[in-house]
Amino acid sequence: MRLAFMGSPDFAVPALRALHGAGHDIVAVYCQPPRPAGRGQKETPCPVHRAALELGLPVRTPARLRRDAAEHAAFAALDLDAAVVAAYGLILPAPMLAAPRRGCLNIHASLLPRWRGAAPIQAAILAGDAESGVTIMQMEEGLDTGPMLLRAAVPIGPRGTTPALHDALAAAGAALILRALAEAPPAVPQPVEGVTYAPKLSKADAGIDWRESAAALDRRVRALNPWPGTVFRQGGEAIRLLAAEPAAGSGPPGTVLDAAPTIACGEGALRLLRLQRPGRGPLPAEAFLRGFPLPPGTVLGNG
Repeated sequence: MRLAFMGSPDFAVPALRALHGAGHDIVAVYCQPPRPAGRGQKETPCPVHRAALELGLPVRTPARLRRDAAEHAAFAALDLDAAVVAAYGLILPAPMLAAPRRGCLNIHASLLPRWRGAAPIQAAILAGDAESGVTIMQMEEGLDTGPMLLRAAVPIGPRGTTPALHDALAAAGAALILRALAEAPPAVPQPVEGVTYAPKLSKADAGIDWRESAAALDRRVRALNPWPGTVFRQGGEAIRLLAAEPAAGSGPPGTVLDAAPTIACGEGALRLLRLQRPGRGPLPAEAFLRGFPLPPGTVLGNG
């Protein structure tokens, strides 16, 4: 099948590789332009860009699409059977959505209509959902509102993290898009009930508030690491909390209860397992405390 692939982050790479491995004719790969990264701020291509070059596929990196008639015409001239979209990062305008013969198919990392929007993986963990999944959706101009072609559920598990769920959903999406292209299943409208939204995350979401319950903070740590992370303040420093688990205990929120260290929350307590100071490497709690003591009775600041 003659395809364009449109994606940027790691999540999209397994699908690109699966389509290429299945023998589809990928005539163009669209992704975000290279951006400065690292200490030297060197222009760095995104993961999909790097994978496409490795596979010998032509890459296009337009900075915008919405009002660019030349880009619309170039896309139409590809004479596509379909376009596959996975976390591309740009909104496709109507002329591009309509250009391929079978339209544009989106690999969305949730069981639609739950968690439309930019951060469905993190939102599912934050909400305590028992499962997430992947939906192959026929794209339209609304935000993740198009009819569904296929869905596959993926369990989250009681200690599920964003990196683990991300990888499971990326693999599931790669398998599911191959089925959607091969089987051409009928499109089913999304239910009008049960719609939820997962807004884009920012650095402002990283702050820990010890007044929350231990269960909620545990989900927060598992959902928001590695980015934007979870942070509390102590001794004038912003300390990243990389791993934690609920524990027995109670007290004023933010109070260190024991040497573990276990921290009192608005309800229950949280044992800190892995932490990181600014400019330092991540450490298990025992090693961290040797250089940054948190004696019982200390009250930690919110992030």
